[in-house]
Amino acid sequence: MQFNPFGGYKMKPSFSVVIITAVICLFAPASDGLAQNVLDPQYRVDPFWPKVPYPNGWLQQGVPPMTVDDRDHVWVISRSADLHAHESMATFDPPRGDCCIAAPDILEFDPEGNIVNAWGGPDHHPLWPARPQTVIVDSEFNVWVSSLGQGAGLMKFTREGEFLWDFPIRGPAPAPGEQRLPRNFQDNQATDVLRNGVFNFALDEEDREVYILDNGKRVVVYDMDTGEFMRGWGGRGKPLSEISNDPEPGYAWDGGPPPDTDGFMPAVHCVMISNDGLVYVCERGMNRIQVFTKQGEYVFEFLVAPNTPARPNPDGTGCGGPFSNTEPMCGTTYNLAFSHDENQQYVFVADGTNHRVWIHDRFTGEEVGQFGSPGRNAGQLYWIDGIATDSRGNVYTGEVSTGKRVQKFVLQ
Repeated sequence: MQFNPFGGYKMKPSFSVVIITAVICLFAPASDGLAQNVLDPQYRVDPFWPKVPYPNGWLQQGVPPMTVDDRDHVWVISRSADLHAHESMATFDPPRGDCCIAAPDILEFDPEGNIVNAWGGPDHHPLWPARPQTVIVDSEFNVWVSSLGQGAGLMKFTREGEFLWDFPIRGPAPAPGEQRLPRNFQDNQATDVLRNGVFNFALDEEDREVYILDNGKRVVVYDMDTGEFMRGWGGRGKPLSEISNDPEPGYAWDGGPPPDTDGFMPAVHCVMISNDGLVYVCERGMNRIQVFTKQGEYVFEFLVAPNTPARPNPDGTGCGGPFSNTEPMCGTTYNLAFSHDENQQYVFVADGTNHRVWIHDRFTGEEVGQFGSPGRNAGQLYWIDGIATDSRGNVYTGEVSTGKRVQKFVLQ
């Protein structure tokens, strides 16, 4: 069966996907050397994870990139700014109903799905972002929170939410009445300040470095303790000095993959570091994942659901945003997580355009399976943007736009 980017499954002859109610089964052949404890026999959604209802009348909002800490606790962002008036009747004075109020922006779940910690939001800290984007918890259980946008940056807190540090690369916020920078503004040569904030990042605690994606066409690396700039590169290892700051053109989608490019093509959506020190970069504007050494040397690349439209047409049509009612989304590589085995043989790729998770061999790039389907029932996905795995091989997903939920897929 051939994959249709607007619906359906792409399955190799040696794989079959069976979906029964809220059970998602993913089978792999025993003869091809796939780690049995990674893909075989099945993933099943746990419809009772997380535990609901949440306390205090909280209602979860959009869940962008998420993380699992060393205790298998799941940390998510719940963007309180996404709360709609029809969801927040309890916030009126007097209340117009008994539900709901926005949950705090940072939620910590234990392995059973209980909320064991919650903090963050507009009143938490003067620099708290309007729309936090990525959360990572380090080995000392410090919580790092980033946000994209002019004046946004990267902040560090204790597990309980006590402010520790503001990363010293934050650009200035626009003064009252001052015109904001254009949404597609880029300065890929600037390293002393990140004018568009921090969209996504990864921590390398062994080398004490943080890998950052801003709104440009590059990866930049800083000392995670001092903020000192260390190095950076563009697509296929291009030096920062050679990266164009001009907006990239769209392409006329003809049902096939996007035309090949050397440089990164926005949106560059995630950066992850594997156990063996390879850097994986999600390049949503190309349906591509590029792999590098920590020094920025290009290793190889692979495509994910390549025939999906990845960028707008040359006239700007064909791609919308998560709140567009007229144009669909574009691109497939929103985020990724590594499998839990020691070699991290596989990557799980969150595809918010096709609303599913693709599984690829991370050494060859070969697609070996998938799970999920578009929808709002348990086990289905709607605008998946976050994905993480725990030490037992379970997969957690987060959904933005109107999805607004986190789910757990249990490795059977």
